[in-house]
Amino acid sequence: MNIRTETRDDFEEVHELHVAAFGKREDEALLVERIRQSEGFIPELSIVAQLDGNIIGHALFSRASLLEGSEVKPVIVLAPIGVTPAKQKKGVGGQLIREGLKRCGELGYGVVLLIGHPSYYPKFGFWPARGFGLELKQFNVPDEVFMVCEVIEGALNQVKGELQYPTAFFDNN
Repeated sequence: MNIRTETRDDFEEVHELHVAAFGKREDEALLVERIRQSEGFIPELSIVAQLDGNIIGHALFSRASLLEGSEVKPVIVLAPIGVTPAKQKKGVGGQLIREGLKRCGELGYGVVLLIGHPSYYPKFGFWPARGFGLELKQFNVPDEVFMVCEVIEGALNQVKGELQYPTAFFDNN
């Protein structure tokens, strides 16, 4: 399996992958398209897993904002991540997450936030974010699914406040 940066030639296959991965609904595929067209898109943080010439997984890490009083700090959010149904539960998603976290650190982003399954993401270093002084008001989710991962040591000591997902995360139709 090859983990690499997504290219424009992958867009259609990534769209179809997300539709299949999420039970034949297009929400996540359309979210990817909106993020690609937004200011928060960082091309090297759109990562695919390829096997035998086919894309079997995709993870998208993109820029969001953390509001601390009047200060705005850039952070990264992970969403969506999808794996083709036949390859789920075989470590593909984990490899994409680890590669994405590594790239975030290399680009100088100290924390990654997400809304996700509380028994899956802790194995990659994610913990409930509210315990670190981080808030999420845009989505009404239980504390245990709003999570943060410290990618650069000490970064969590430098961030507090409210996560603001960019407009790309909200269906504008």
